Amino acid sequence: MQHFQHMAAKHEHLSKRERQAMDIVYRLGKATAEEIQDEMPDRPSYSAVRALLSILAEKKLLKYTRESRRYVYEPAVAPEKARDTALKRVLRTFFDGSPGKLVASLLDKTERKLPPEEVAAIRKLLDDQTSS
Repeated sequence: MQHFQHMAAKHEHLSKRERQAMDIVYRLGKATAEEIQDEMPDRPSYSAVRALLSILAEKKLLKYTRESRRYVYEPAVAPEKARDTALKRVLRTFFDGSPGKLVASLLDKTERKLPPEEVAAIRKLLDDQTSS
């Protein structure tokens, strides 16, 4: 667990470009430098993307394999663990560690009405939480 917390701490100190690249790799699951370059806003040069990916690999946030003449990058931390760490950071930073405040904010700011199946799923989670 301590190893993961160390990796999560590294993820908190990413530059804007590093975070963009990580977001793209998480969304795609795995990607080449060219695919990441194509997805980035204000499209950086290919060499800039390769340098960025090397830095992220050195930070142990990305791992890579060589396929033919190119490298394929994927997250070194499972998306679920990264999501949980990010959510805990948001919860701690903006909601005083209160899940209730987070949920209230989400429901208050939702621009669309939640579909009945999502409401039912949320109710079930709340019921399970209170009955245990």
